[in-house]
Amino acid sequence: MLRARADVTTCKLGSRVLTRFAPSPTGYLHLGHVVNAIYVWGVARALGGRVLLRIEDHDRIRCRPEYDEALLEDLDWLGFVPDVAPGGRKSLRQSDDSEPYERAVDDLRRTATVYACDCSRKDIGGEHYFGRCRTRGLDERPDRGLRVAIPPGIERFDDLLLGSQEQTPASQCGDLLLRDRDGNWTYQFAVAVDDYGQAVNLVIRGADLLSSTGRQIRLARMLGRVEMPLFLHHPLIEKKPGEKLSKSDRDTGVRDLRRLGLAPAEVIGRAAAAVGLVETMRPIEAASVAELFR
Repeated sequence: MLRARADVTTCKLGSRVLTRFAPSPTGYLHLGHVVNAIYVWGVARALGGRVLLRIEDHDRIRCRPEYDEALLEDLDWLGFVPDVAPGGRKSLRQSDDSEPYERAVDDLRRTATVYACDCSRKDIGGEHYFGRCRTRGLDERPDRGLRVAIPPGIERFDDLLLGSQEQTPASQCGDLLLRDRDGNWTYQFAVAVDDYGQAVNLVIRGADLLSSTGRQIRLARMLGRVEMPLFLHHPLIEKKPGEKLSKSDRDTGVRDLRRLGLAPAEVIGRAAAAVGLVETMRPIEAASVAELFR
């Protein structure tokens, strides 16, 4: 398991910290989401910073209103309260406004190669896109994807938990998909646009997303962001080595644990113990998670 407790004394942002809790409404919250909430609210509060709630519903096929409603209810039940977001709102949804993404694509066109792509997952055969459509000159249509050419180079960043990191986005993933063939903005693109536009300067998420960081930094640079956010990638709860929890795991769902009669503090304590933030399971109130990082 990764080292669990972050040394937030190395964070130079102080009370300027703005981080985000960013679930996708494609299923119900489970203990893995609670772990993320512990880190997000705990580190933010330990630094005197703020938390933005962002609903990442860019995938309009898999996202469902009942999941959206349930995650807000479960979050409130647990006691994790977001701060006021830009515009006076406590939460933002990616589906509220597509203009930031359209504008970002226009910005990329000025300095990079943006092109239509009709490749399927089967055509690509893995994570790395080999640039098949870059020179084909395909017309941009709603049923075709949209990609941006990623230039070679190294992205270096410091993780508050894992230390110095180095990634090469062009060799890792190739040209990035901005919009898929169903018309959905992709996770990598939407996150880079949102974190930049919403002035998020501390990104706290699970270690399974560590490999995404270099490409998101590269996208942010291409969009004109000068000062990059700090990052913290925390350990995950694993059912067995190498297998993380999913939203289909009924034994770890927040709703299921509620039905079993567990109190919010017991659910939070169970999540904290599962990733080594406490040695033995004990009730932990949402309002006191900052004490785990001070």
